[in-house]
Amino acid sequence: MRVRALRSVSLFGAVALAAVAGCGGQKGAGDDAKASARRAALVAEAWDGSAAAAAWRAGYHPMGDVVQLPRGGLRSRAEEEALRDHAVVLRGTLPGAGPKNGRVTWAGGRSVTRPMVGAAESYEALAGGRADGKPHLTVTGAKAGRMTVATSRGPAVVPAWLFSLEGYADPLKQVAVTASPLPRPPIGWSRGVPGLPLARVVRIAADGRSVTVIALDGACDDGPVVTVLETAGSVVLSGAVENREHGDCTKRARLRQVTVKLARPVGDRVVLDAHTGRPIPCEPAYGPSPSRS
Repeated sequence: MRVRALRSVSLFGAVALAAVAGCGGQKGAGDDAKASARRAALVAEAWDGSAAAAAWRAGYHPMGDVVQLPRGGLRSRAEEEALRDHAVVLRGTLPGAGPKNGRVTWAGGRSVTRPMVGAAESYEALAGGRADGKPHLTVTGAKAGRMTVATSRGPAVVPAWLFSLEGYADPLKQVAVTASPLPRPPIGWSRGVPGLPLARVVRIAADGRSVTVIALDGACDDGPVVTVLETAGSVVLSGAVENREHGDCTKRARLRQVTVKLARPVGDRVVLDAHTGRPIPCEPAYGPSPSRS
């Protein structure tokens, strides 16, 4: 299955990479596709039914934002950018140390216990950017609460810190427990297989029928291409580019969003990168990256 980057979708930021993008022709494209397909099949075979897959399904792995905005969202684009830039200041006091552990709960009563993150540490993950003379958000306090987060095992109710914001009636919520450590992959990185690793998962649709990832787009290429191999236990994504120029490209590469449609919902299947053989990390739009320790 081939999915092209949607030109209408907003970029993560057209992030320039330090490396120069290499651009070439289509010579050997058929062989490249076969090599990529073989690699994806090897990754799926290694993961399906493995101890790593069992550990993944037993843990808590956020697959959606670990920060939730106040009801109705922020009031302006400037405040959204302030949150992304960590332009957050504290005018008030935060609770002291709370319990060491918190419980993550799924439908049917399934649960797992994870270490808690204190209110001060959670706030520091939101703040730290320059706020002098620029639009910023002001935190006036926090209290313990809960929030619902998309995870690798479906929606879960998770302990959270509820930060009160100046000018808002509803709080900004941030997950207050760490993610489970990633299991040791049962297969290593690819060697000599064409293509590029995928940077991260941006989102999984509410119905689980599509996955949006960040893929490398060479400035001299026709855009990123992501192929998918679905099995009973995994969704293996392979990133590559289609080239339109011959020779070396002296322009820098960018990161683009690509949405991959699936034959059936992700469910508790592991979303894997074919090149690394590892689960593709899910990075939030706001706040800290999920802990992997």
